[in-house]
Amino acid sequence: MTKRSDEWALATKLVREGTMRSQFGETAEAMYLTSGYAYDNAEQAAARMAGDEEGYVYSRYGNPTNQMLAERLTALEGAETCRVTSSGMGAISSAMIAPCSAGDRVVAASALFGSCRHICSTILPRYGVETEFVNGSDLDAWKRALSKPTRLVLIESPSNPLLEAVDIAAVAELAHAAGALLVVDNVFATPVLQKPLELGADIAVYSATKHMDGQGRVLLGAILGKSDFIEEHIDPWLRHTGPAASPFNAWVVLKGLETLDLRVKQACANAAVLADAIAAHPNVRAVHYPGREDHPHHHIHKKQMSSGGTLIAFSVKGARAEAFKVLNSLRLVDISNNLGDTKSLACHPCSTTHRALSEEEQAEMGLDESWIRFSVGLEDVDDLRRDLDGALSAL
Repeated sequence: MTKRSDEWALATKLVREGTMRSQFGETAEAMYLTSGYAYDNAEQAAARMAGDEEGYVYSRYGNPTNQMLAERLTALEGAETCRVTSSGMGAISSAMIAPCSAGDRVVAASALFGSCRHICSTILPRYGVETEFVNGSDLDAWKRALSKPTRLVLIESPSNPLLEAVDIAAVAELAHAAGALLVVDNVFATPVLQKPLELGADIAVYSATKHMDGQGRVLLGAILGKSDFIEEHIDPWLRHTGPAASPFNAWVVLKGLETLDLRVKQACANAAVLADAIAAHPNVRAVHYPGREDHPHHHIHKKQMSSGGTLIAFSVKGARAEAFKVLNSLRLVDISNNLGDTKSLACHPCSTTHRALSEEEQAEMGLDESWIRFSVGLEDVDDLRRDLDGALSAL
C-alpha cells in the first residue's frame, strides 16, 4: 500500500510531492507556459474571478507548474502553504513590506545580505517604518530591541557572508512576546539542514536560485508560512505588485529539487574537508565554517543545523590586494557572487555582494577587505583542495 505523503521521507518528498499529472500521464512534471486561461462560459469566468469557483485565471495569480513547486516546497519545509516569486529578493521584500504599515517597527540582525540590509535601512523608513539593527548573536541586544512593540524581525542564520549564527528559537520567543513576526532567510542552510518553522519562525524565505536549482540556471524565490498570514498579506501583495514566478523557472527548480538532498550532503562533506585544509594554510588569518568547533557560534549552529553547510568564509593575511590575488590565482573555482551551485564559486564580499554598504556597516557585521566567501560545489574534493592551496600559496 502506498504511504501518504506526510509519511514519506525527505528524499521521497523531493521527487514525488505535488506531482499533478495531466490526462496524458506524463512522468516528468508538465510545464504550463501560459499567461492566461480559457473558460467554458462567461458565468464560469465571473465565478472564478470572484473566488466562488476554484481554477486558474491568470498566471500572475497562479499556474499549475508553480503550484506543483509550491506544494513540494510546503512538504519539504513542513509549512502550511507556500508562494513562489520571481526571485529570492522578490520573496524577501514581499515578506517584509507586505505586512508593514507606517508607524510599524522592524528589528533585524546587522549581518544581512546587502539588498536585505538596504530594504531595512533605506526602503522601509521611506514609508514610515522604524528599523533597528542588532548584533544577531547577542541575546541581550535582542532583549533590549524587542522590549517594545515590534511588527517584524528579520534574521539570516547562517548569515551572509561570514556565516554567523542567530539562536532562532530564542529570538522567536522574544519576537512573539513583542508581537512580532519572525522572518528567517534560510538560504544558506537550506531546508535539508535547518527547519526555521520548527524552531519557532513564522515565515521562511528562500532564494530558490541557489541550492534548490543548484546549477546556476534560473531565478526564483519562495515564501513559506501559515495559510492565514499568506492569504491575508502575501497574496494581495503578489497579485497587485506582480513579482510572479515564471512557470519555466518553476519547472527547472522542480527538477532541481529531485537531487537537492544528494547535492547538499555531498557539498557539505566537501566543505568540511576544505574548511580544515584552508584553516591549516599559513596565509589564512581566520576561517568561519559552522561545522568547525572554532567557529565563534559553533554551539548555536550545531543545535540548529544537521551539518556544517556548503559555505566557507575565510580571511587571508592582508587586505583587498591579497584577497584579489587569491581569487585571481584560482584555476578551477570560478569567481562569482552566486552560491549553492554544483560548481564551486568564490567572491570578495566587500566589493561584490556587500559593496553598497558603508565601511561602518561592513565593520558592524565583522566584515573587512580580507574576507573571501567560498561556495563549495561537487567537484572532486582533492582537485578543489589543490586549487585552493595553489591560490593561497600565491601570496
